Amino acid sequence: MHHRHSHHDHNRRFARAASGDGESGHAHGDRHGRGRERGGRRSGRLFDHGELRFVVLALIAEQPRHGYEIIKEIEDRVAGTYSPSPGVIYPTLIMLEELGHAEMAESDGKKRYAITENGIAYLAANQTALDVALGRMQSVSTAHGGGPAPDIIRATENLKLALRLRQGRGPLNEEQVRAIAAALDAAAVAVERS
Repeated sequence: MHHRHSHHDHNRRFARAASGDGESGHAHGDRHGRGRERGGRRSGRLFDHGELRFVVLALIAEQPRHGYEIIKEIEDRVAGTYSPSPGVIYPTLIMLEELGHAEMAESDGKKRYAITENGIAYLAANQTALDVALGRMQSVSTAHGGGPAPDIIRATENLKLALRLRQGRGPLNEEQVRAIAAALDAAAVAVERS
């Protein structure tokens, strides 16, 4: 049984601020996900083996969610330092559904997952492991909570990439230079006034 991820976030057209690979918690390293996380800590695993499923189950226990909402919630709860990929979240949801711990209902073209009675019992039986994972997430959030907001990092990277892509298409004429400079000046004013 395979489900395709079909949700597109147009605000993330060019880049993602923090990308994760599996449960490894890689973030803010080189373009292959290696390197250091924010704060100089060597990249390691945010979640120990199997902990991500407890976190996902706990999130859908709070309220039914679709995959993108789960990704965003985890990213928000760790101050943008880690963002699980759809290639990790959707198979986890499918596994939880196959185990009878979650059920999927489609509404408005989105597949939302909710916890089942079996899932509630499973989560209760694994409360200690869940608490450890949530505690680690809280520690990461506390350590990085004073940093830049993930949405601002993403938007800044999008702007830089858009400029590089445009300049890579060839020389700019005087009118294009003025238009781009005006757009950047307007963005600077808007940021300053916010």
